[in-house]
Amino acid sequence: MENTRHTSSFRDPSGFVFTEDNLLKRIIFPIYFKQYNALNDSGFFNKLFHNQLLVPHQELKKSATEIHIQPEQIPFISYPYEWSFNQYKEAALLTLKIQKYSLEHGFSLKDASAFNVTFHNGQALFIDTLSFDFYNENEPWRAYKQFITHFLAPLLLAHYHGAQSLKMMTNFIDGIPINMLTSMLPFKTKLNPFLYSNIHLLAKFEDKHNEDYEGTANPKKLSKKAQLNIITSLYDYIKKLNIKEYSEWGNYYEKTNYAQDAFNYKADLINSWVHKLNTKTLIDVGGNDGTFVRRITHKLDTAIVCDIDNNAVDFNYTTLKINKEKHIIPLVLDVLNPSAGLGFNNTERDSFLNRIQQFSPDVTLALALIHHITLSGNVTFNMSANFFASFSKHLIIEFPNREDSWVQRLLNTKGEFKAHFDFYSEENFEEAYSKIFTIVEKVSIPNAKRTMYFLKLK
Repeated sequence: MENTRHTSSFRDPSGFVFTEDNLLKRIIFPIYFKQYNALNDSGFFNKLFHNQLLVPHQELKKSATEIHIQPEQIPFISYPYEWSFNQYKEAALLTLKIQKYSLEHGFSLKDASAFNVTFHNGQALFIDTLSFDFYNENEPWRAYKQFITHFLAPLLLAHYHGAQSLKMMTNFIDGIPINMLTSMLPFKTKLNPFLYSNIHLLAKFEDKHNEDYEGTANPKKLSKKAQLNIITSLYDYIKKLNIKEYSEWGNYYEKTNYAQDAFNYKADLINSWVHKLNTKTLIDVGGNDGTFVRRITHKLDTAIVCDIDNNAVDFNYTTLKINKEKHIIPLVLDVLNPSAGLGFNNTERDSFLNRIQQFSPDVTLALALIHHITLSGNVTFNMSANFFASFSKHLIIEFPNREDSWVQRLLNTKGEFKAHFDFYSEENFEEAYSKIFTIVEKVSIPNAKRTMYFLKLK
């Protein structure tokens, strides 16, 4: 059993996650039996399941030494540094909502890590079944500081400095340090009573006790009512947070360089190829706001739509909420720098590529992307072909020809090195990709200097 333990499941003494027969399962140790039985028998778990707040599970077996449960299988686990601003907000609000409900029913979250949340069926979902403990009268929320460093801190930095601040969680998977946060916030935040009490005062308390090696600092008592007031104030503040920043790609389809008939032709072509394969799972690597995935009429089980631009991903997420599209997972992804393996031994948080390979999509879409990878990232065709081959069974890729205005725009930024990119041509693209893929179909888009390829991994 030890060999199948999930690499991220080593911190909690209450149990661990493991895989068996390609299914994710969880073992619970006797140290947590009392809490688990109370949560189960009281109907607490079922209430959260019913309201789609906590991942549902079924009990497989129970003995004196361990309990085995099997949670609902989630096709793709995303991490906080892959969420857009509004996704991050929803994850924070979900955590507060669960803590409020827990307090009202005699429990409390013992940890409030952002990694306890992922996105599934079109919404944020709490996925750590063992994060709950009994509430003790007048005891403050032990996960309060963790909530601040994992949720409020990244959201505040994004509010003041832009959505790229959310990526800081890749460096601080245990939360953004409070002292660093206070140094990055404007002085005026010290005059805000809410931010002063939840950020700056917390930093002062931390400074005062950071050399308390004997552990003599005792947290003050806090009534349940007072704690619920704090939860409510956090919820109300975070709900109103926003960002205002310019986005180059947020309105991409409003400034596209080909006509509406060409746009429709491209969408219909993609739709027909997806239909042919009876596609169930798909990833759109540079999907902007999800426009082309939404034009697919074939029923998909899961469609991961990635883009580098927070505003585009936010718009995609807002749209799926309005349309109640449960199959789409929007994510922020820089294709030239996908999320790496992080944490202890670089395996505590799995890399994006490892997770996408496990997801194993039926189809990969790479639309209007290859010229950015090649001309902006200096990635050769051989390199990008190997990249796509690492997770793609079938690849639908759009190649903007050398005469395309966006290609010309990129080439014109190269100055004296422009000649180096003379290799950028359909012929060289086909030669490189044909080493790994079979070209099933090749179609030129009418009234556009672009070619669509339908490729199959050899």
